[in-house]
This record gives sequence, structure tokens and C-alpha cells, in this order.
Amino acid sequence: MLRILGDRLLTTLPALLGVVVVSFLLTRVLPGDTAAYFAGPAATPQAIEQIRSELGLDRPWPEQFGRYVADLARGNLGQSLTTGQPVASDLRARLPASAELTLFGLLLSLAVAIPLGITAAVKQGSVIDHLCRVVATTGVSLPVFFTGLLLVYLFYFILGWAPAPLGRLDTFTSPPPTLTGFYLIDSLAAGDGETFRAALAQILLPGVTLAIFALAPIARITRASMLAVLASDFIRTARAAGLSGRTVVMTYAFRNAMLPVVTTLGMVFSFLLGANVLVEKVFAWPGIGSYAVEALIASDFAPVQGFVLAMAILYIVLNLLIDLAYGLIDPRTGGAA
Repeated sequence: MLRILGDRLLTTLPALLGVVVVSFLLTRVLPGDTAAYFAGPAATPQAIEQIRSELGLDRPWPEQFGRYVADLARGNLGQSLTTGQPVASDLRARLPASAELTLFGLLLSLAVAIPLGITAAVKQGSVIDHLCRVVATTGVSLPVFFTGLLLVYLFYFILGWAPAPLGRLDTFTSPPPTLTGFYLIDSLAAGDGETFRAALAQILLPGVTLAIFALAPIARITRASMLAVLASDFIRTARAAGLSGRTVVMTYAFRNAMLPVVTTLGMVFSFLLGANVLVEKVFAWPGIGSYAVEALIASDFAPVQGFVLAMAILYIVLNLLIDLAYGLIDPRTGGAA
């Protein structure tokens, strides 16, 4: 297992290098002038040039890239001109909010999609099967920002059931003592039921928005994988041996259908990280997605580069976890995807 992890880490180094190069080049060719933005509309050309010189933006691109890589080697992601703080500090402060929202949405989607996909496969052609197809089609068709705005309009503006979409907590609730950075977990660990309820109320709508987006691929691949396994010879043998339907479905069929589902979970999680950018803006969620958007609008290079690098590292870690899950589910794979 350690050898497999070592091999995977070695193969990720070229990918990380490519991410560093591409993110650097993209931030240099995007429209906008960082020096002009921060100098202000009334700044003279001389003042803009002075700021550009202070930021090192007047140097040749190879020299700028060399300084950027040297800073990365020291763990320095640069300084955010928008917040005035080191990018690494901003990411550490905001990453738990994005991670909590993403995981909450993924868990919600799993709680619905997997049972729905299994039931649709077992009862092929039934109402549940048709419902699974409708849910999958709807989830794929609706953009996350539209779903989020629709939920806000319905549950906050019309029904008044949800709190105002203004971040992780309302203005009358204080954050719990930091343990993990996840407000739901930290409030439970502190025994603070009021903060837990407030955090749950705030995360519910954005979490449901992400869950609807993730439902479609998980439900579809679960149904398709279960159908393929249920048609296998060993399932017919298990049924002929007199095993109960529940044992056949859950112990034999679902276990063998899990590999494609786990693969899909990896892709869905990466999609959710991208969708977070829009959901965080809709719900004023203080995560790294909204942080990157604000920096991009201001032509602030360092936060955008730090965001892209953080997303790449998260995706690599996720793929390593999937490889480990493969080995646990089916040792015959040797942990290989």
C-alpha cells in the first residue's frame, strides 16, 4: 500500500508542475491591470508604473515565474492585495467553510442517490425507476446558481422557513471554539446546541443546492452498475441457493457495484469544488471560491494562483483516497484505479 501511494505521489508531480505553469500564465494574460486597479481611477500613469514596479510586474515573465516558484518552494503563496494578508493565511481561514459545505452537499446527495439508484435497479420499470431518471435528468439540467436562487426565493422570500443567505451564521450567533473549522462539528464538540442549529439552518439551502447537482451522476451510475451486477451469474446462483433478497442485493450485488460508484464520487467531488464558486456567491458563503472570484475581479494574481493550486492539491488527495478505497473494496485491484 505504501509503495502504491509513493508511485501515485510521483505521478502527481508533473501534474502539479503543469498547474503551477498554467495558473501563472493565465493570470498574466487575463484582461485587467493589477497596478491600475489598485492605483485608482484618478492615478497618473507615473503612479501606476511605480506600483507595477513595486509589485514586480514590470519584470520579464521568466523572471516573475522564477520568483514565484522560489516563493512556492518556501511555502510562500504571496500576498493578497485585496485583503492585505498572506494568501496562505486567507486560504487556511476560508478552506474549512468550503470543505464543510462541499462535504455536507455530498453526504446529502449520497443519502438520497444511492438508495434511489439501488431501488430503481431492483425494481426496474417501476415508478421508482422512472423517478430516478427524472431526478437524474433534472439534476443535470439545472445550473447550480439557478437552483440556489430558486431555493432562496422559495424558502426564504416566499415561505420564510430559511434564514437570510448571509454566510455561515446569522448576525446574532457567535462562531463556536475552533476545533476543526467545521461549525457543525465544532458546535457539537462544544455542546452548543443553539450554534449547531443556527449553523445547520444556514448550510441547509446551499448544501441542498450542491446535493441536487450531485444527485444525477451518482444515482445514474448506481442504477447502471447495480443492473449490470444483478444480471451476473453469481447473483443467480446466490438466489438459487435460497438467500434472501436483501442479502443478495446488499451483501453481494452492492459490494460488487461499488467500484464505479466510488469512481463517480471522485469526479462528483471535483465538480462540487468548482460549483462551490457559484454557490458561495449566491449564499454569501465565506469560502475560497468567493475569495478567488473577488481576487479575479480585482486582477489580484496571488490569490487566484493560490486557489488553483489548492484545488489541484485537493483533487490529488482525493484521487489517492479513491485508490485506497479501491484496495479496501476489492483487494484484487491492488489499489489501482
